[in-house]
Amino acid sequence: RRLLPRLRVHQLLLPLSTLWGHILAAPSPTQPHGIRLEGDLTLGGLFPVHSRGPAGVPCGPIKKEKGIHRLEAMLYALDRVNGDPKVLPNLTLGARILDTCSRDTYALEQALGFVRSLLPPPEGEGQCADGSPPRRPPPERLVGVIGASASSVSIMVANVLRLFNIPQISYASTAPELSDPARYGFFSRVVPPDSQQAAAMVAVSRALGWSYVATVASEGSYGESGVEAFVQSSRGLCIAQSIKIPREPRPGEFDKLIGRLMETSTARGVVLFANEDDIRRVLEATARANLSGHFSWVGSDSWGAKLGPVQGLEPAADGAITILPKRASVPVPGECFDEYFTSRSLENNRRNLWFHEFWEEDFNCRLPHRRERIGRDSPYEQEGKVQFVIDAVLAMARALHSLAAELCPGGGLCPHMDPPDGRRLLQHIRGVNFRTPVSFNENGDAPGRYDIFQFQGANGSGTYRPVGQWVQGLHLQVGMDAMTWGSNGSVPPSVCSLPCGPGEKKTPVKGVPCCWHCELCAGYRFLADPQSCQACPPHLRPTTNRTSCRPTPVLRLRWGDPCAAVPLALATLGLSATAFVLLTFIKHHETPIVKASGRELSYVLLVGIALVYAITFLMVAEPGVGVCAMRRLFLGLGMSLSYAALLTKTNRIYRIFEQGKRSVTPPRFISPTSQLVITFALSGMQLVGAAAWLLLRPPHALVDYEMGRTPDPEDARGVLRCDMAEGATLACLAHALLLMLTTTVYAIKARGVPETFNEAKPIGFAMYTTCVVWLAFGPIFFGAARSAERVHVQTATLTVSMSLSASVPLGLLYAPKVYVILVHPERNQPRRPLGGNRFIWGGFGGGVLLGGVLGGPHQQLQPLSQCGAG
Repeated sequence: RRLLPRLRVHQLLLPLSTLWGHILAAPSPTQPHGIRLEGDLTLGGLFPVHSRGPAGVPCGPIKKEKGIHRLEAMLYALDRVNGDPKVLPNLTLGARILDTCSRDTYALEQALGFVRSLLPPPEGEGQCADGSPPRRPPPERLVGVIGASASSVSIMVANVLRLFNIPQISYASTAPELSDPARYGFFSRVVPPDSQQAAAMVAVSRALGWSYVATVASEGSYGESGVEAFVQSSRGLCIAQSIKIPREPRPGEFDKLIGRLMETSTARGVVLFANEDDIRRVLEATARANLSGHFSWVGSDSWGAKLGPVQGLEPAADGAITILPKRASVPVPGECFDEYFTSRSLENNRRNLWFHEFWEEDFNCRLPHRRERIGRDSPYEQEGKVQFVIDAVLAMARALHSLAAELCPGGGLCPHMDPPDGRRLLQHIRGVNFRTPVSFNENGDAPGRYDIFQFQGANGSGTYRPVGQWVQGLHLQVGMDAMTWGSNGSVPPSVCSLPCGPGEKKTPVKGVPCCWHCELCAGYRFLADPQSCQACPPHLRPTTNRTSCRPTPVLRLRWGDPCAAVPLALATLGLSATAFVLLTFIKHHETPIVKASGRELSYVLLVGIALVYAITFLMVAEPGVGVCAMRRLFLGLGMSLSYAALLTKTNRIYRIFEQGKRSVTPPRFISPTSQLVITFALSGMQLVGAAAWLLLRPPHALVDYEMGRTPDPEDARGVLRCDMAEGATLACLAHALLLMLTTTVYAIKARGVPETFNEAKPIGFAMYTTCVVWLAFGPIFFGAARSAERVHVQTATLTVSMSLSASVPLGLLYAPKVYVILVHPERNQPRRPLGGNRFIWGGFGGGVLLGGVLGGPHQQLQPLSQCGAG
């Protein structure tokens, strides 16, 4: 998209009479807007000697570098050509140099003066007093034009010069559309087109690690075409925004421009395709916004190595990367442009009509002047396009030399060269090839070769330092070590989104591939690639930075762990106490208390209690096939045996006293043998169920990673356990808990038994306490926090609850008897029968005594087991 309207062919091919009218209105050679040097052949020159003026005024202030430096470069090149006897012998080159005032419309008016003398005068225009036609000076032999600078100006001028077959060589116009031979067939340039410049700027942006940049362009062919070429070449780069500077910017326009750039503040790289004046205004607005150092500029060849745009604005321009087409001409030994220009003064440079303006501006003085000298009393640095002006003049001179050698072998100006044919001259121009890489392709473009500079102005006195080069078809060569980047010394990032942290994936923003949101790979996922997360296998967990997976540690319950030490201590104490009680009962096996306690069931109960304590050691032991099998068998067996014995004993007491209320006949199945059979039958059901489970589903140990899976993977652990889930654990205890509840019910029913023979009450208290223990067990067991230690907490809860439930009957039923046996042996003696006339069923299980006042107060009680039914 170009704002400069393209002149159509039918618009250019104006009627000759109409064009003549325009040309008559063009400025005459005597106007102060041009320089004329006499010669056999004349070269036109177009230079932006002055900047664009305000509204209504064509020209503004003098442009020292872009204008005067370049103009003097053409004069210097003409001196070299005319002073070289080997080039155009017996011919001199003259010049007609005009000021474009950096405005395309004004430049077009000036350029019409080039063709003014080429057109025949209108018929009947002027006559002498005698009626004869006036004698006119010979027409100016304009053979070619050097210029212009701005692409928009070159486009305007090229459309006119093409009508008269006048070749044109530009030293600075880089718009890609000028490469169209169908529309600009007589246009050539010693600088490569913007398409190559844009490719070089893209390469620079990539070398700096940028992926998100903004562009700023001056309205017109140069700026807009340059940005368009940059966008087309920017594979892998995203454009944050493209801002266009109007031809006539309103007040505050550049402050608004900086504000717009700050809307995408992370795009710190800004590509500038703008004219020199606009570049300076952008830098001024940056300084006003106190943003010096925030933006990193990449300037096109319009910025190049000029001091004008950055003078006084060094902090705002510091670090800017600029490019210039590679300088290719070979200087004459002992003489160069710098020596020539610094030797210029008002006395020896009267041919330059604008030199006095330059002098006043350069030395900040008014005439008359002192003996100032350029470069000594004022700063001087050669403008970046000076060498290309010289190249353009030398290319035109060499083409004329080649054409003259072909058409005029004897030298001098022969009729074939008066004037030379523009088409044949164009062919020789396109065939020019210096000893250095100055040449033209079929479209009149120079090959893409650029020098890369960095403006380093942190110290207040900025300089352009060469840091690399770019050659078309090859790669960018840039020395990052030669660059400076403010206080931190690193390249300012220019990205839409900052790099994601470790373990964060990029979620692209729709339509903007360089922008993304960073999302952490949460949970047990790791960063498989920059755009996706992947879940780790069950036995693995992500690393701390979530870039891969690592093995999940396996947690084993060890004997010294707190969750094992406390249950083991309780179980050890319990087993010791149980063994002590058992030994005491065995030692006092024939005493009344032991007999009255029902020796057979008492021993069975003690065995069951011992098994309950012993299961703690199995629960703490490291899981294996054998350990897991024994857990299944014995987890509920000890409790089942204990509660089966208590249930049998409580049921017997209850039946005896209930029967005693109705009859003196003892109930059935109250003998020790019957009681043992019932006890083993009830507890055997537990053993049969566990054995069947072992056969149907053989036990094994496993590492449970799901059980130890916590919200934070850092806390995750694999848990080595048997293949018994929480439900399976309850299933192992279900039968025992059912026996416990049934025993509790019978203990409640037997609470009315006479106190003298009421062992049911201690059993009742034991069962009530046991129920409380198991009621507390449930919330703790199932409410354990989900963590890797959950299974260990549950193991500790289960084993402690079982040890407490075993300690309750041990303490309530056996401790009083052991106390009497050991501390008060006098109470452990046979008693005389009670007086009375009735029978009382009492006692403790198999040793329940049948008492009654049958023959007197001294009748001996006899054990019920000796008289009851089997």
